Amino acid sequence: MLPIFGRKKEKKENAEAAKMTPLEQLSIDDKETYEELRPVMFLNPRKIETSMKQAADNAKKSEKEKDLVGARMWYQIAGGLAIYEGNVKKVIEYFESLQRVTGQEFLILKNPEKAVAKAQEYYQKYLPA
Repeated sequence: MLPIFGRKKEKKENAEAAKMTPLEQLSIDDKETYEELRPVMFLNPRKIETSMKQAADNAKKSEKEKDLVGARMWYQIAGGLAIYEGNVKKVIEYFESLQRVTGQEFLILKNPEKAVAKAQEYYQKYLPA
């Protein structure tokens, strides 16, 4: 009878894993990095028709014009695209700017290198060239 109980537990674990997003499954061993990426990472950045540079330029323009909503949106897009491109320096720059504009803390700034590496792992697995 013991194997029957083991199968039920195994089925339950498989069902829970099936409910997880691909990013959650990839980050199962690192919840902190998952929480850093979840609110800021684009799962399919190829659908964004604006380049990282254009988004950054739009953000700076909006900020100069005191359009904080626009600046927030564009910095977040620029930061998300920097994650996709694997550019840690730009991730830091854009999310620090976003933090300054919004007054909100962005967890990705705690360990951007690790978060970008995990995002790159996701993109390589789920968005092949």
